[in-house]
Amino acid sequence: MAVERESQSIKELEPVGRIGSLEGIRVVIKIGSSTITDSESSVDRAWLDAFAGEVGRLVSAGAQVVVVSSGAIACGLERLGLSTRPADMPSLQAAASVGEAALMAAYEEAFSPYDLTTSIVLLTRRDTADREAYLNARETLLRLLELGVVPVVNENDTVSTEQIKFGDNDTLAALVACLVDATMLIILSDVAGLLDADPADVPDASLVSRVEKIDQSVMSVAGGAGSAAGSGGMITKVRAARVMMAAGIPMALIHGKRVEGISECLEDACPGTLFAGSGAAHEITPRKLWVALGDAVHGAVRVDAGAKRALISSGASLLPVGVTEAEGAFAPGDIIDVKDEDGQIIARGIVSAPSDAVRLACGMTTDELLGNSLLKDIATRPLIHRDELMVFE
Repeated sequence: MAVERESQSIKELEPVGRIGSLEGIRVVIKIGSSTITDSESSVDRAWLDAFAGEVGRLVSAGAQVVVVSSGAIACGLERLGLSTRPADMPSLQAAASVGEAALMAAYEEAFSPYDLTTSIVLLTRRDTADREAYLNARETLLRLLELGVVPVVNENDTVSTEQIKFGDNDTLAALVACLVDATMLIILSDVAGLLDADPADVPDASLVSRVEKIDQSVMSVAGGAGSAAGSGGMITKVRAARVMMAAGIPMALIHGKRVEGISECLEDACPGTLFAGSGAAHEITPRKLWVALGDAVHGAVRVDAGAKRALISSGASLLPVGVTEAEGAFAPGDIIDVKDEDGQIIARGIVSAPSDAVRLACGMTTDELLGNSLLKDIATRPLIHRDELMVFE
């Protein structure tokens, strides 16, 4: 049965807090499955109504809003009468197929009383892996915003496979925020923010209100799986934040059930964790985004202090002579992490040489590499070219 609502124009909404005009503000809001559902397989209609009102206030104040929404599979389970999330891919894709229509119907029903038009944009990693597809997705989203539409973006779970899927909507939200050059990314989750310790081990762990740099201490407390309704966890949020901070886009992580927290983030009063960053934004091409947000990392190399400075300060390619150690087994064309001497991940890129050759080359000068018949090819090209290298610092 449809929920009855009193018709209300966005002009009749109360103003948003103290922030006044939001002209020029473009915000991407990611909604996790645990936020939009009230169980593993049921959409929380009351919450969605409240969220629609909050977005209506933002739009009324002049903001442009893009929503990245989980929940299609949960909606599909509800429609199909399944009480638990299946484990096999065909069943998940079938649920997504049924649920996507149901999810968008729920959004349309919730947003229409505020004179807001929604649209659906379904993406897979393949859609953003090359420049042409990336630009097409960007232009579509920007045109929808120009027309006053609130795009609702989701991964195309109906056709996604392990090779082309984002894996979680935290990753997708980070990509969308870069696509539309967002002012801020706000992630609504089932947690209040990043804690300074695992609450399973430290019951009185404290909320980290602001993160300026994602180092090993931050990564060490960002572990664990997501809820039963979703596929992400804190680690995926921190990885998304790492890309956002490199792009110069602040990211807020807040508890999703308090929709007023969205406005508070734009009032510079984030009620959760603000991943702020302080450095200049890096140029992020579609290729670099694909590299940075990918999960298929096959290994890593460690670099010396000189190579680290060249990567961060000079925008240089990674040369073999700067590598001190190789980790794991990787082949040319694989994505690998680049770590500093302390083991902190500072970059990620596509490697041009196999791991066994890199291990042999460690500690050798360029002249020594050129004089080695087995390794001379390594000396003639970057180990990771700057066009295929995403630097996080």
